[in-house]
Amino acid sequence: MADTAVYSLIKAIMSSYFFILLVIVAGASVAFQQVLNANLRVQIGSPWWAAFVSYLVGLLFTLVIALVVPGPKFTETFHKVGDWLPWTGGLFGATFIAITILMVPKLGAATTISLVVVGQMLLSLTMDHFGWLGLPVQPVSLFRLIGAGLLILGVILIRA
Repeated sequence: MADTAVYSLIKAIMSSYFFILLVIVAGASVAFQQVLNANLRVQIGSPWWAAFVSYLVGLLFTLVIALVVPGPKFTETFHKVGDWLPWTGGLFGATFIAITILMVPKLGAATTISLVVVGQMLLSLTMDHFGWLGLPVQPVSLFRLIGAGLLILGVILIRA
């Protein structure tokens, strides 16, 4: 049975190389962003203004994309307001940016980003397991726990 699960996992990974590469690029961009934000903090002397600039540039970029790419426009999108919780996502993004701006110079980029990944993985496993916020339930398995443990071991090894 374990052989079948491993085979299915390998087959799924092999069939989606492009998507995997795309997500790796997204992860690399996060590391690059955090180092740039930390450097901006040193240059302008404030982690808060550095975070503001990061979000402002991101806001302007996404605004241009939203205006240019086909799809619903601003007036078509915001009449669908429902639950308030999804609107708070930016608070978590701001928390992430502020903490990493402060921690990259103290812990280094590799340690900071690896700890970010561990935090993401632990909460993601919990959210999947309980089906929080409308996610399909994906129970924690031995393989998933081993993967999370290896991430934590990776942080220890990176920090050593």
